Amino acid sequence: GSCLESVKIAIDTGYRHIDGAFVYYNEHEVGQAIREKIAEGRIKREDIFYCGKLWNTCHPPELVRPTLEKTLKILQLDYVDLYIIELPMAFKPGDAIYPKDENGKIIYHETDLCATWEAMEACKDAGLAKSIGVSNFNRRQLEMILNKPGLKYKPVSNQVECHPYFTQPKLLEFCRQHDIVIVGYSPLGTSRDETWVNVSSPPLLKDPVLNAIGKKYNKTAAQVALRFSIQRGVVVIPKSFNPQRIRENFQIFDFSLTEKEMKEIEALNKNVRYVELLM
Repeated sequence: GSCLESVKIAIDTGYRHIDGAFVYYNEHEVGQAIREKIAEGRIKREDIFYCGKLWNTCHPPELVRPTLEKTLKILQLDYVDLYIIELPMAFKPGDAIYPKDENGKIIYHETDLCATWEAMEACKDAGLAKSIGVSNFNRRQLEMILNKPGLKYKPVSNQVECHPYFTQPKLLEFCRQHDIVIVGYSPLGTSRDETWVNVSSPPLLKDPVLNAIGKKYNKTAAQVALRFSIQRGVVVIPKSFNPQRIRENFQIFDFSLTEKEMKEIEALNKNVRYVELLM
C-alpha cells in the first residue's frame, strides 16, 4: 500500500518518469496509482514515462515477449515507454526468481545477449514497448549490441549506478558518443541494507562538500547530488516512500551549480559501488 500512495504523491508533485520492474513486486500498485490519477483527470497515459525490466530468468528469446506481456497485464497498461534488460547475465529460466543449487549458489544460464536483444526489438515493433534499452551493461556488452549484424534499434539508455562517489566518466562519455542516455540509479547513494549494499562505504549524504554547497543554496545534500547528475546529463531515479522527501527530491529546478562547484563534486569520485550485485 505504501507504494500506491507514494506513486500518487509523486504524480501530484510533478514526477512523470516511473522506474519499475517485475522483481520489485509492486507493479500492480504502480499501475493502480497511474490509472487512478488518469481517472481523476490529473494526467493522461502519454504523460507518464514508465520503465519496465526484463529479469535474468527470462533472457531466452522465446520468453521475452510473454514476460513483457505479463508485466503489462499486472500494470493493466497497453504498453511501457521503455523496456530494458535488467542485467547482462542470465539465471536459469523457471519460476524461481533466484534459482539456486543445493549449496545455495545461483544457477546461471548461458545466454546470447544479441538474441535476447532481437526479441526486445520485436516487442518494440509490436508496440508493446515504445523504446528499448539496457541496464548494468559495461562498454564491451554495449558494443556487442551496437555492432550486432542487422541491428534494428540501438539501446536508447543504459541504467547504471551513478552518483558523486561513482561518477562513471568513461562509460558516460562512451554512451554520449552513441546517443545512449545514462539513467543513474542510487543517485543519492542508497539505503544501508547490508543484504544488498556495501555498508562499509561512507554515506554520500553526509559528505561535507555536498552539505556546504547545499547551505549556500538553502538546499539539502540530496538536492545538490541530484542537481549535479542532471547538469551532467544523467537521468536520475531517486527512490523514496517519504512524502516530504519525494517533494524535496523534485525541488531541484530552481537553482544551478557553478562550473567550479560541478568540478568540486566531480572530484569526490571514489569509484565506490554501493550496489555490488554480488549475485
